[in-house]
Amino acid sequence: MVEINRNAFRDAGLEFVLGTGRFVAPRRLAVKTNDGSLRIIEGEHAFINTGTTAAIPDVPGLKAPAPLTHFEALVLTTLPESLIVLGGGYIGLEMAQAFGKLGSKVTVIQDAPRVAMREDEDVTEAIETALKEEGIDVKTGVRPARVTGTSGESVTLVLQNGSMVSGSHLLVAAGRTPVTSGIGLEAAGVEVDARGCIKTDERLRTTAERTWAIGEVAGTPMFTHASFDDYGVLRSQLVGGIAKTTRGRIIPYALFIEPELGRIGLSEVDAKARGIPVRIAKLPMAAVPRARTNGATKGFMKILIDAQSNAILGFAMLGANAGDVVATVHMAMLGRLPYTAVRDAIIAHPLISEGLNILLAKVPERTLNAQR
Repeated sequence: MVEINRNAFRDAGLEFVLGTGRFVAPRRLAVKTNDGSLRIIEGEHAFINTGTTAAIPDVPGLKAPAPLTHFEALVLTTLPESLIVLGGGYIGLEMAQAFGKLGSKVTVIQDAPRVAMREDEDVTEAIETALKEEGIDVKTGVRPARVTGTSGESVTLVLQNGSMVSGSHLLVAAGRTPVTSGIGLEAAGVEVDARGCIKTDERLRTTAERTWAIGEVAGTPMFTHASFDDYGVLRSQLVGGIAKTTRGRIIPYALFIEPELGRIGLSEVDAKARGIPVRIAKLPMAAVPRARTNGATKGFMKILIDAQSNAILGFAMLGANAGDVVATVHMAMLGRLPYTAVRDAIIAHPLISEGLNILLAKVPERTLNAQR
């Protein structure tokens, strides 16, 4: 695979170097290559795309068991008999349900009061219900005090409430840490924020001249499609023409569990925090003809409409093909279409997206005295 990559880079007029590098001056890197040699590489521009690594919480004994991260979990050759997942975010939930479906006994430990805390309560309640119905033990509002044992053999989490959870394997899914430490950013003149992410402007320029950062290390939402859009922003700055920026972009995302979660724009919590009055419509998936036909009636659709105008501010769906339905809403939002345009559109029957017609027919009428 490495040789194929080398050939692809060479054919594009680039050099592919494997090694460990750090800045020693602006746009100048010292690289210790994998064959042991030292190289100094300097360029007109520097691009930083070091990504993130799995964060390991500061829990006594947690590092000693050599816990799995999602990377190691994906290359396991044997199925864990019993898996403890530390973290109830997106990665933790996807891993938990996947191993549960494969036959592992799974326990999710979440220190927050709910899983997927970025989502509205009705969404997380539905997710927790779906997981529990599959036999996954979801423990929320609990925090590990210490860890003993060895992951892959026997490991025990002692929780702060005095209870214990044991399993054969431990998987840590407690967030991500940007790879900015130890790469010489100070020498390059590149600043980071309080989270350790590289500071960039809307054109992805760092605080150093002709030095750019893209992807997760620049604080971009941790999705492949968001990083790919960063590439488009960066490329537009360099090749000329119309310069693309990150300003005002709307990034959808999906959580690949069953039922699937798709979301874009504001949630109810977001709207309330920003003081934005909204009209809300909600539709159970059981009301969507295709969902009933397929027997996939778990979940719901929910949409947020500006209280004064007919603008779509946000959409969430928990159900089959949620990510694809979100794409339809995304196009309407990009086109600044009023929700009524989607409500009155002719959507082929029987598609899951036909549920949008039914959902949007339930949007409350705009009140004349609505205040922003």
